[in-house]
Amino acid sequence: MSDFQVDAQRVRANFSHAAGSYEQHDALQREVQQLLLERLDFYLEQPQRVIDVGAGTGRGTALLKKRYGKAQVIAIDAALPMLRTAKSHVSWLKPYARVCGDATALPLPDHSVDILHSNLCFQWIDDLPALFGECVRVLKPGGMLLFSTFGPDTLRELRAAWAMVDQHSHVSRFLDMHDVGDAMISAGLRDPVLDVDRYTLTYSEPKALLRELKGLGATHADRGRERGLTGKRHFQAMLAAYETMRLNGRIPATWEVVTAHAWGPAPGQSRRAKGGGEIASFSVDNLRGSRRR
Repeated sequence: MSDFQVDAQRVRANFSHAAGSYEQHDALQREVQQLLLERLDFYLEQPQRVIDVGAGTGRGTALLKKRYGKAQVIAIDAALPMLRTAKSHVSWLKPYARVCGDATALPLPDHSVDILHSNLCFQWIDDLPALFGECVRVLKPGGMLLFSTFGPDTLRELRAAWAMVDQHSHVSRFLDMHDVGDAMISAGLRDPVLDVDRYTLTYSEPKALLRELKGLGATHADRGRERGLTGKRHFQAMLAAYETMRLNGRIPATWEVVTAHAWGPAPGQSRRAKGGGEIASFSVDNLRGSRRR
């Protein structure tokens, strides 16, 4: 598994600053949202509680509330300004709650969630055991987890352009689908299904892509990034390198999108433990032992 580390405070700050501009740049996020909504066709029950983790400005949350009007729907995001912006998508006919919280420490009771939905948020979390362990904790047995995340080919052109200039880290890295799937299985999630789609968006110039990334809050957040300002000469050299990749008069940018769903495990189902072996957990109330005479 990749050894990259995400600066969670930087991620929170980036998205907080982007709350007002996010929806001007979220065309890809809306497209991927539709893929997730299609996966909900596999869920055949009427959910009581649906949560949207990394809800951002709440577009996806509103669609979930529209689909499940009788359910309690909760938007959860670590960036408070995003949740404030999400108020614009709260309908008085179909309201949903907004809660500030972290994906690895959800403010919810054990086994209380029927559907856990997350659209393009999980790529900003590097501790996959903690992330999927928390998903298992809050999901009801048979509850549905569905999410999307970015794969390692995302922004490969921008990464290559910087690599022609220096060897420093300038672009966020993302985990491979196989690493994500393995972490899901290790956490005990049942029957995971993962798919990969690649999108190529084009721009008039490299700076247009950089403006979009900033507007989305999707700027570099690895702990290993250079902390100082990038010199003008380095920056111009990167732009020139990116220009050599122009196709049909446009600048390409690849986005590798992983979509996945899985199911909450039954009580007592085993999961992999660190260092090998398996662990099963269940309520102490279910323990039945023999009494010594």
